[in-house]
Amino acid sequence: MGLFPAALPDSLNGISMKRAFCISLSTLALWGCASHTGVVPMGKATFMIAKQQATGFPGLGNLKAEIIAEGSRYCASLGKDFQIVSAQETQPPYVLGNYPRSEIQFMCLAEGDRELQRPKMRNAPDTVIEVRKPQ
Repeated sequence: MGLFPAALPDSLNGISMKRAFCISLSTLALWGCASHTGVVPMGKATFMIAKQQATGFPGLGNLKAEIIAEGSRYCASLGKDFQIVSAQETQPPYVLGNYPRSEIQFMCLAEGDRELQRPKMRNAPDTVIEVRKPQ
């Protein structure tokens, strides 16, 4: 005798299989939307981390704090100090693929490095206007 009873009607098996398939597909779709780059080298002593949530329901929450802490731990593992260079976050509404996402660029610097100073964070412009002179 197998694991499943052979006496189940075909219509019940069909509904159960369809339901299981839909649940599995939905779970994979939501799981696939979340992303996390980990620490990515960008150049000499410069790195970035980006993280995106799977849905917009929780909002940004601690997303930025989590990746800042990850960057700080990474620099500490190298025996260097963490220096954040820039940070970007998505803006609401969090619908249709615009899920909460945060990204930072940072440097891991030695104790006496000239660039190791208080962060001067500025928001990146969301619009850039380029003025061209006629030729």
